[in-house]
Amino acid sequence: MTKNELLFSKENYMIMVLGVFVIALGFIIMMLDKEMYGFGFLGLTLGPLVALAGFGIQFWAIFYKKKLNK
Repeated sequence: MTKNELLFSKENYMIMVLGVFVIALGFIIMMLDKEMYGFGFLGLTLGPLVALAGFGIQFWAIFYKKKLNK
């Protein structure tokens, strides 16, 4: 690996940016819950699931490798 070569490809970085947006969306959904202390559906179920999906996208982005055509 040369000094100027990036660790991941462009596709990996694009997937990582998508993951960051999904994580942020999950936290925004949790903030939108109007129940006391966030104990409603948005704060306890939907928001954490969306944030967890964002972390899954990040994990996938790290291990994603473009298939080479032979």
